[in-house]
Amino acid sequence: MKQHLNTLYITLEGAYLRKDGAAVEIRHEGESKLRVPLHNLEGIVTFGWDTTVSASLMAGCHEHGVSVTFLTPHGKFISSSYGGVSGNILLRREQYRRCDNEAASLPIAQNMIAAKLHNTRTILQRAARDHGEKSADRSHALTRAADFLATRISAAMRTTNLDSLRGVEGEAAAAYFAVFNHLITCVDPAFQLKGRTKRPPLDRTNALLSFLYVLLAHDCRSACETVGLDPQSGFLHQPRPGRHSLALDLMEEFRPLFADRLALSLINRQQIRADDFDVQAGGAVLLKPDSRKKILTAWQERKQDSFVHPFIDEKITFGLLPQIQARLLARHLRGDHDAYPAYLHK
Repeated sequence: MKQHLNTLYITLEGAYLRKDGAAVEIRHEGESKLRVPLHNLEGIVTFGWDTTVSASLMAGCHEHGVSVTFLTPHGKFISSSYGGVSGNILLRREQYRRCDNEAASLPIAQNMIAAKLHNTRTILQRAARDHGEKSADRSHALTRAADFLATRISAAMRTTNLDSLRGVEGEAAAAYFAVFNHLITCVDPAFQLKGRTKRPPLDRTNALLSFLYVLLAHDCRSACETVGLDPQSGFLHQPRPGRHSLALDLMEEFRPLFADRLALSLINRQQIRADDFDVQAGGAVLLKPDSRKKILTAWQERKQDSFVHPFIDEKITFGLLPQIQARLLARHLRGDHDAYPAYLHK
């Protein structure tokens, strides 16, 4: 539980990754750029079309339980590779049974969504307090949204099927993003959110959020694999070929804490600026390569922040949180816990 593994992000176009002894070597144009011990890694994520990974490194990654994920330059998932299936077959069989039984899936999904809404509400309440003396209108709007989310938490726990739960979550998300601009203190109008848009993002804040959600989904998928769960078989998100539904389930309670708060911090502190994005002719807004590097650095730094987990009562880092929650989910499926204890941020 104390081990905190890391992810190696490759953003250099044309990079060649190979195995050098017990390490990963990153080479570019014939020069060695970096060596990282394999035993220090949990996963390797590449951004770009021209990254090459040698067969010997792929074999070494599989042997050491290191996943290799390939993304487009802008973070869209292409494929991933990992070694033999980890964990106990009995755990996965129980997972599949629950996923095929809506009555058994619903309590797990309810706890995940209730935790997401609680963590989102915490962000809104904190911002409302911070803005209280500076802007009464902004504080009032955030407080109203937080109060609405409180009603949606109760509604989520009263739902009788997954479609109703998804509806409650959708209502809460709409209310949250309706006041998202009140969380942005940067005066640059380029960062005003124009509604939540995904594929493609149509403004800079959406582009930043989408990129961070990709990183979070990768970490949650790796966490599921590490504890022996099938990341494609979820309780809330419907299974589709190539879709990591359980990873998407697991990341719900972390979205406001990992991605949203980091996005707001980068914008409000002006660590990310308007010229860090490319606005394409069709209206899509994408991050520039150098800007992705800045965000990845901030992402890794955020994962090093520590706190006391309220359920296990241990001090851990944020980067370890998906691993802890995936392990708690596995324990619930094995019958060690009566319910899945979703993470509630204080």
